[in-house]
Amino acid sequence: MQTTLILGIGNTLLTDEGVGVHVLKFLQRHYTYDNNVTLLDGGTLSLTLAADIEDHDQLIVMDAANLGKTAGAVRCMEGEDMDAFLGASRRSVHEVGLLDLIDIARLTNSLPVHRALIGIQPQTVDWGEQPTPTVRKAIPTAASLAIDLLARWQQPACDLAKVLP
Repeated sequence: MQTTLILGIGNTLLTDEGVGVHVLKFLQRHYTYDNNVTLLDGGTLSLTLAADIEDHDQLIVMDAANLGKTAGAVRCMEGEDMDAFLGASRRSVHEVGLLDLIDIARLTNSLPVHRALIGIQPQTVDWGEQPTPTVRKAIPTAASLAIDLLARWQQPACDLAKVLP
């Protein structure tokens, strides 16, 4: 059975910059997963996450991303499209860039077979612990894209709203 890592990244002290972590928390609150799916708060990234990425066959990353769209826009990029997007936007406010972690996995022949970046266009990146209202409204959409990827990659999640009273 394939294993999947769902990684939410971002700085939750910088409004919309932390939206990836907020999407992860939404996924934790609203869905259950089998033992082959790991949800991880990657914070502002570090080299220690390289091992987590290498240990999984599939990777879904949620993060704020400059998509060149209006605030709250959501885009899912898979495989080489994800790699190309990360390569074109080399700048990162994180300690280590996501592309660096992908490159480490590639160099060690541990690159997840399936990988995707779900990017959310930020409105502002300023001091504050919550996303702006516009970006907050995009969180369920981003979460739904992650759930769709899991289903397509044979890792279905259970919607708690459908099983709990």
